[in-house]
Amino acid sequence: MDRRKFLAVSGLAAAAPVLAQAPAPGVTSDAAPALFKRIDFTSDGLGLDPREYATLLCEVTANRNFEADNYSRGGAIETLERKFAQLLGKDAAMFVPTGTLANHMAIRKLAGNDRRVLVQAESHLYNDSGDCAETLSGLNLIPLGPGRSAVDLAEVEHWVQRSAGGRVETRIGVISIESPVRRKDHERVDPVEMERVCRYAREQGIRLHLDGARMFNLPLHSGKSVREIAALFDSVYVSLWKHFNGASGAILAGDAAFIEGLHHTRRMFGGALPHAWPQVAMVDRYVNSYEDDYARAWQAADELIALLQADSRFGTRKLANGTSKFFMKVSGVAPKAFAERVVQRGVALAYAGTDEFPMQVNPTLLRIAPAALARVFIDSLSA
Repeated sequence: MDRRKFLAVSGLAAAAPVLAQAPAPGVTSDAAPALFKRIDFTSDGLGLDPREYATLLCEVTANRNFEADNYSRGGAIETLERKFAQLLGKDAAMFVPTGTLANHMAIRKLAGNDRRVLVQAESHLYNDSGDCAETLSGLNLIPLGPGRSAVDLAEVEHWVQRSAGGRVETRIGVISIESPVRRKDHERVDPVEMERVCRYAREQGIRLHLDGARMFNLPLHSGKSVREIAALFDSVYVSLWKHFNGASGAILAGDAAFIEGLHHTRRMFGGALPHAWPQVAMVDRYVNSYEDDYARAWQAADELIALLQADSRFGTRKLANGTSKFFMKVSGVAPKAFAERVVQRGVALAYAGTDEFPMQVNPTLLRIAPAALARVFIDSLSA
């Protein structure tokens, strides 16, 4: 479920029969007819509303082999941990209730006594975690590359040398890299430069953490598999709600020594939920097919873009290092009015007061033919 502030989409399910196509990937055809029809350009995943989530939760838990966890250990949680460890090519993995906590716990453990941590200035860890690493764990985050998603080896080398050359030697303990970068419209870090930085870090004995909340989008755009990307890092965090439609939750993966005993730290920070299974019960349903579904969604998006570009009232653009977003402008109608009209036709757009809509590509685009979706947009230009 998308937790950010977007144009309200309550009532979309009722308005959506005009878009009634095949149900979402992994959703059975006997689901309530008003559900799983919305085309949602605001979400990383399916953007499940409460009724849709409850429907899936009932279906998943009807399996007699489904087992609840106990304080985030065992049962469905342990099954999910094993699955993601295998997918990421790591020895072990652990469920964490939020990505904020996953990133914090990772750099806290990797840093040890080397308290300086290099991070991107635009990263979630530096901007959206309330100085948790400094306040709660005494770490010193040094921001790199303000205004950019890129990670630059020269800047990394500068800070490593500067830290080691002070009157009191202070080693860099960890380099944390986020890719894709949410604050830069999901731009990805250049894989060649990322490999150079990681290679240099290994030579210097610096540990590496990947904020890979949306990393399952990277293979389509980088040509690198999830395992190849994860192999560069000592620890990796993946979101369970962004792509895989959990209510919340994250996976933190690494080698056996990294994960060993980490559940005690999780509990110390209040992160051992008594019953975590309702947050992630349906994740397993989507994870295996996600990369294929995402690739097919981009095929549909490219067809839609071509159709819209044939109409001079629409303009679209992509980012050079983008992943899951493109941008759309409309002319001849106020953007807010246009967004309200497409909502009535079962399509959710993010309207943030500008003349450009950020269009998030996700598997909901597979619910309708691109030509039919283009017609929804064209018809919405007039009242």
